[in-house]
Amino acid sequence: MYAHREVLAATGGWSRMHQVVFRLLGPLDVQIGGNSLRKLGGARQRTVLTMLLLSPGRVVSVDTLIHAVWPGGAPTTARNQIAICVAGLRKVFKDEAGVSDLIVTSHPGYTLHPGEHRIDIVEFDELVGRAREVARGGQTAEACAVFSEALSLWRGRALDGVTGPPVEQEAARLDELRLDVHEESAGLRLQLGRHQALIPELTALVAQHPLREQARAHLILAQYRSGRRADALAVFREGRNLLVDELGIEPGPVLQGLHDLVLRDSPELSQPPSDPAPAPATNVPAQLPVESASFTGRHKELRQLDRMLDERLGQSPLAMAAISGIGGVGKTALAVHWANQIAARFPDGQLFADLRGYDEKDEPVTPATTLDRFLRALGVPAPQIPSDPHERAALYRSVLGGKRVLIVLDNARSFQQIRPLLPGNGRCCVVITGRDLMDDLIGDYAVLQIGLNTMAPEEATALLAEIAGADRIGANPIATERLGMLCDRLPLALRIAGARLAAKPHWSVRNLVSRLEDQRRRLDELSPGEGGVRAGFRLSYRDLSSGARELYRRLGLLTVPDFAAWVGAALVGTDILDAENLIEQLVDAQLLEVAPGSGPVTRYRFQDLLRLFAWECAQAEESPEARGTALKRAYSGWLTLADCARRRTYGGSHAVGYGEGVERLTLPDELVEELLADPMEWFESERTALADVIDQAAAADDSAYAWGLTVNSTTLFEAHNYLEDWRSCAEHALAAAQRVGDRLGEATMLRSLGTLAIYQRQYEEAQGWLDRALTLFDGSGEVHGRAVTLRNLALCARFSGELELALRMAREALEGFRTAEDVAGESHVLGLLAQLELERGDISAGIALCTEAIAKSREAGSVRGETQNTYRLAEALLRRGDPAGAEEACFTVLELTREDGDRLGEAHALRGIGEARWRQGEWAEADIVLEQALEAAKEVGDRFLYARIELDLGCAAAVRGSAGAEAPLSAAGDAFRELGAKVWLDRAQRAQDSVAAGQGRALAPAVLVEILESR
Repeated sequence: MYAHREVLAATGGWSRMHQVVFRLLGPLDVQIGGNSLRKLGGARQRTVLTMLLLSPGRVVSVDTLIHAVWPGGAPTTARNQIAICVAGLRKVFKDEAGVSDLIVTSHPGYTLHPGEHRIDIVEFDELVGRAREVARGGQTAEACAVFSEALSLWRGRALDGVTGPPVEQEAARLDELRLDVHEESAGLRLQLGRHQALIPELTALVAQHPLREQARAHLILAQYRSGRRADALAVFREGRNLLVDELGIEPGPVLQGLHDLVLRDSPELSQPPSDPAPAPATNVPAQLPVESASFTGRHKELRQLDRMLDERLGQSPLAMAAISGIGGVGKTALAVHWANQIAARFPDGQLFADLRGYDEKDEPVTPATTLDRFLRALGVPAPQIPSDPHERAALYRSVLGGKRVLIVLDNARSFQQIRPLLPGNGRCCVVITGRDLMDDLIGDYAVLQIGLNTMAPEEATALLAEIAGADRIGANPIATERLGMLCDRLPLALRIAGARLAAKPHWSVRNLVSRLEDQRRRLDELSPGEGGVRAGFRLSYRDLSSGARELYRRLGLLTVPDFAAWVGAALVGTDILDAENLIEQLVDAQLLEVAPGSGPVTRYRFQDLLRLFAWECAQAEESPEARGTALKRAYSGWLTLADCARRRTYGGSHAVGYGEGVERLTLPDELVEELLADPMEWFESERTALADVIDQAAAADDSAYAWGLTVNSTTLFEAHNYLEDWRSCAEHALAAAQRVGDRLGEATMLRSLGTLAIYQRQYEEAQGWLDRALTLFDGSGEVHGRAVTLRNLALCARFSGELELALRMAREALEGFRTAEDVAGESHVLGLLAQLELERGDISAGIALCTEAIAKSREAGSVRGETQNTYRLAEALLRRGDPAGAEEACFTVLELTREDGDRLGEAHALRGIGEARWRQGEWAEADIVLEQALEAAKEVGDRFLYARIELDLGCAAAVRGSAGAEAPLSAAGDAFRELGAKVWLDRAQRAQDSVAAGQGRALAPAVLVEILESR
């Protein structure tokens, strides 16, 4: 991670990376190379590590970490202390295991990426899942062995010794899970006849957890099967007394039923035969369809169904699952596969009905028709089946009373269609599939809702291999992965693709991928005849209201990855509430889905195939004029919000002029306030959408929308270092402006590309862009655009060492901003003038201009401007010899940048704090902060700043007399040389010379300060 450490690694001075094992199923323990790590730090650092380990691969916000460390209320320095804890953990893992990428910064917090390292909680979950899968396949002995391996990971109470409510809640959950697995394992061992060996283990478990009824039931059965009937009855009585005395309740049906069976010496309690062969029964329906031979994946959903059955079967309300999803996602396949796997648990039969809720030709099957079929299957003679629907449903419930029957209701249309088909007792189980979630079920039934999504990549590959052949699919993994993506990993599409490959043995996977890459042909390829993917989509589309169909079509015109409800309102010209209602219809019909991690404002997205189908519908049913008008309304909405977000971030009241033909969509004030409560957060949430909209508008020669959105989005591109997005958007918008003769747009995008080149420290290239922009602005008389261009040309002159030219241009730009009444722009140029005066050696003038610039930033309400000018003030204070004052100013910058999500500004602030500290001789404190700064600089890819921090790290090491000063100083010099920063290269080389001359002795900070401030 750090350049000087990379040098050590390259020369063999750094040990190879060791695997790290994190153990949380007991006291927190970290092992490296088999040895426990003793340097995890204090309680705060251990809590932070624990919270990150509990969410591997997911972002844990700083606020969450603060609450975990200080549950009773956090100090004002909490964020900095969390950052220091994380820095300490990174240092420990780097030093002890050579691991530099374990914990990464991910807005708004941190993410722990385990990679090849192990976390025992994750291993436990994987082993339990594998054990259940094996048990489901009938391999009980192997399942017991895997369960035993999972339980062996436990070393005591989970997370013992780590405190705080969030950790303690998770520890309680894990301990409860351990007991569940222990009981599940014991149940399987009872099936294998290991009852005598289980008695001591279960006796201890019941003694420790006397209120757990399942453990007590296992012990009773084990004792009974071991010939200890009196002991079994005593264990029941003890449990009943405890439940009555402590909770005031009687034992549940499992214990009560078992007690009755023991009293009666029921044959049901005898040891099950190893290979049971039940005799055929009369009037026992077995209607389940044959499961697909190529069924793959869906492990998570199968585990959910298993748990539902284990927890609900035999209880009230009855066990019920509702599987929903778009046509072709595999709802029926999952239901039929699982039903076949657990059919033996329902000795009284299995009923299946295709209710044809979504059928192109036939109407949905009525409940009365299904009841008639089910009653006949259950042995009721036809003359005895009532004609009245209510009487028929009552008879159905009566026939099922006390029986264990599995009922699969496939392709249901509505709750009304299935309500009469639900049994009245808990010994049955019902599985429903349908496209809608059927919310009516939730209130009255304990229903497990499974929203079935597309397959995981590895599941998609496995399904293709089952159909087309493993060798063929495995021959080109990259093409196979792309094929899965083009099929949206939708099982129906994957099956069609696999079948096409199987039918065309001379095709490679790449051949089919090439055919599907053409968006206009993809649905044709995946919709053979009148069926396939398109047919399923058409049924869902057909049943929408006319308003929802119109919205669906127009949403398909956009290429954005996701969107908020206001976009739908703009496309169809309605208000937000009506648009939200229409969107929810699309979500209920599984034509749209809620985007994950939507944040405070819900966002929605398409699957690609559904977007293509929507686009097809728009081409077929809407005129080009209607499509163009709808898109421009959406572009106008983005432009309105982006302009407002930029002004809130940039400050001031100056409005950008976008030329003729551009309208601003008026959005409700309350919506704007909700969306832009945090302007940078809104920009971040819309980042990819904005880039797509800019590309789409530019391709359609809607030039002003393209360059207007680019100008406003630069706020995000710069703050978060999205340089490729910046370049791509500006180039596309520039090309559109040139095609249509939009001179204002052309000049603005030339200036934007020049600004980007400055940001990348490519000053000659920047000057070329900016000179062309200035010529166009001069010709149009556009004062504000000219002022911005002059300011940026002044920056080029400054970095070229032409300070007098830079001063002239900056002063002319200042007048332009004042003429245009852009207070925020004025504050920025004042800051630039301050920087120029500092570099000329007039520190007093520089500080005065910094102070004026900060005041102007506050007047404009520009947090960003205030941040930049406060940082310049910190640099001025350093030059005046006031490192304590500079450190205080940098802490202000740090607070402002973290509030604004400005990672680059945060890196600058941390570097400034580090420099202030080593200048005061606080080298250890400087090291911690500078390493945080180095990480931030690496994230945003600022090579010059990265080199500056390396230089500071070398200086901090030199101040303490460390032999480690040479490497960072050398790395800094190499970077400055590559960047062409001659002044800084000279400073780095003279710092190296001073360190070499000192031969390991500590250097006085004053010596290094003189080197760094030389001109």
